[in-house]
Amino acid sequence: MRRYPDRVPATELAQALGLKPNTLSTYVNALMQAGLLSQERVGTSLRYSIDMEAARQTIDYLLHDCCRGRPEICDPVAPPASVADNPEPDRKYNTLFICTGNSARSIFAEAILRDLAGDRFEVYSAGTKPCSELNPFALKVLEQKGHDVSALQSKDITEFQSATAPVLDFVFTVCNHAANEECPSWKGQPITAHWGLSDPVKVEGSASQKSRAFDRTYDALRNRMTGFANLPIASLDRLSLQRAVDEIGQSNEKGMTE
Repeated sequence: MRRYPDRVPATELAQALGLKPNTLSTYVNALMQAGLLSQERVGTSLRYSIDMEAARQTIDYLLHDCCRGRPEICDPVAPPASVADNPEPDRKYNTLFICTGNSARSIFAEAILRDLAGDRFEVYSAGTKPCSELNPFALKVLEQKGHDVSALQSKDITEFQSATAPVLDFVFTVCNHAANEECPSWKGQPITAHWGLSDPVKVEGSASQKSRAFDRTYDALRNRMTGFANLPIASLDRLSLQRAVDEIGQSNEKGMTE
């Protein structure tokens, strides 16, 4: 569910859940028989995805049975109001981008969206295990693209879970590892999505090869930020808005290094 609508390899599922392969296989087979998971072979790997419609039907059944058709008595299970349900023309949408180290991909996302639409979005980034310094290749790309990097720094995700933290409207994970980790509880239940991209930090080779990997990552994120900034947020209901950000996250990583 954390990676939806991605298809996830069994090895990643086992690692994220701390399960042995045979135990995971038993659970996955049971969920497939129940119609909650679908399976697809990609090369030699089996990948799994949640069947969202089946999941919705299951939740609907539980709400009808447990809550006697009155989901309001089951709060906070009942879905919250959309960020667009009460539009405030002068309010900025608080948006957080998360990756593991908060040294490249999420920093790119923060800088790009702030420069593209800083009048509409208050933009932040954080890491689940933040690095002490930003990646030098990432900083070089941002500077070459004309971004001001003076205020950028790695931050821990816990900064956005305190009582004084801003209430977030959107939360995006931009790396698979961060998405696989335990989901924190966010105030206000923001719209969330996974916009995973390959990690340019892990690319090996010459300095020019590494620079090209960071350039490709920047370009892919800029395309997604442009699509996101152009969404008519105030006119979309929550379901339509969720579908739109999921679709943006599924844009191909053309030319990205795996």
